[in-house]
Amino acid sequence: MALAGTGAFAEILDGDVYKYYADGEWRASASGKSVAIVNPTTRKTQYRVQACTQEEVNKVMEAAKVAQKAWARTPLWKRAELLHKAAAILKEHKAPIAECLVKEIAKPAKDAISEVVRSGDLVSYTAEEGVRILGEGKLLVSDSFPGNERNKYCLSSKIPLGVVLAIPPFNYPVNLAVSKIGPALIAGNSLVLKPPTQGAVAALHMVHCFHLAGFPKGLISCVTGKGSEIGDFLTMHPGVNCISFTGGDTGIAISKKAGMVPLQMELGGKDACIVLEDADLDLVAANIVKGGFSYSGQRCTAVKVVLIMESIADAVVEKVNAKLAKLKVGPPEDDCDITPVVTESSANFIEGLVMDAKEKGATFCQEYRREGNLIWPLLLDHVRPDMRIAWEEPFGPILPVIRINSVEEGIHHCNASNFGLQGCVFTRDINKAILISDAMETGTVQINSAPARGPDHHGLRCSCRGEELYVL
Repeated sequence: MALAGTGAFAEILDGDVYKYYADGEWRASASGKSVAIVNPTTRKTQYRVQACTQEEVNKVMEAAKVAQKAWARTPLWKRAELLHKAAAILKEHKAPIAECLVKEIAKPAKDAISEVVRSGDLVSYTAEEGVRILGEGKLLVSDSFPGNERNKYCLSSKIPLGVVLAIPPFNYPVNLAVSKIGPALIAGNSLVLKPPTQGAVAALHMVHCFHLAGFPKGLISCVTGKGSEIGDFLTMHPGVNCISFTGGDTGIAISKKAGMVPLQMELGGKDACIVLEDADLDLVAANIVKGGFSYSGQRCTAVKVVLIMESIADAVVEKVNAKLAKLKVGPPEDDCDITPVVTESSANFIEGLVMDAKEKGATFCQEYRREGNLIWPLLLDHVRPDMRIAWEEPFGPILPVIRINSVEEGIHHCNASNFGLQGCVFTRDINKAILISDAMETGTVQINSAPARGPDHHGLRCSCRGEELYVL
């Protein structure tokens, strides 16, 4: 089996430091410096990537601008053809890319493989949809407004934005990168990728698959480095025509500095799960565990708070606890269900939320246990609104249960949150489900299923609370 940085990927490695990608070539930075990537499981340096300079960013932007002009004139079918080719190469090389995900972000081995494969599928999907959507134009007539006759025609079609800066998060550094890259490229844009530190090497491997597919030089670039050196420099660069960012509070800072540049952002979630008395309790328990604890809860769309009617709370908590006891906890190489969270600072933040809940009297359904970055799954019952865990996003395997006495109480808590990404409702009454879904101020609501993201979940509500947005 090919290992990361070997075989087809040998040229992206310079000694023990991975190169960055610019103008169709893999390069070492003139800075002579590198950034360490720490393995969350061993807590030791696993990889190193280039610390790019501002001058190198300038050159990348210049090349991206030139390449984009020619790419915009490239026929749609040709753009799609190259994307399909990249998707096939990505899936062909799933093993070494998945290896990076295991070592960089402690993603369970089977989930790492799945991320790469579905990323290839997503690239093909965006190519197909792009050809359909972008192949259409509109003919508008002039007599829709009073005073005008039907004597003019207006032809409209979609044109690319230009240079797109894509900044994906650590938890899905391949999948959430291609969800930006695919739509940007099929629409005729060039793309500059700034991967997260944790996940950068997986992203570099993914970019090499696009390189092998034969995209024009300069069209795709991938720069790595310290946020303090190139972070603001990238997001405020005059050559950028659109910023697509998935992450946390950094997005707020980007939005303040980006000026008039179009933004696509998703900045976290506190996805509420509202459970009514007539719900299928086994289905509820299964989805709470899947939604709240898969990839150790490190998902924007994870169930982050359970709002459950008092009369059924004991029964659901019991069923969830029985399932949590069966989860396998340990290293990602062993395909464990619960693996170490991404950094020590993340683990410390999660622990702070847990200790706050303990001081304020939450019921611990399991003993709190932590070894390094590894935190055992924990359900906190009888959580109250004065506890931090009721509102803050832990991004870890900790889930609060708030008991409610009315549907209105649950909707109020959901809407009082600063986050509005996704949510879910469990009930057998479709009328109630739709009414509650409409009342929840959140981007997408799943009925009788845990929140999820993907091409099959296109719900949008632009309340500026952090919705997920797919744009072609």
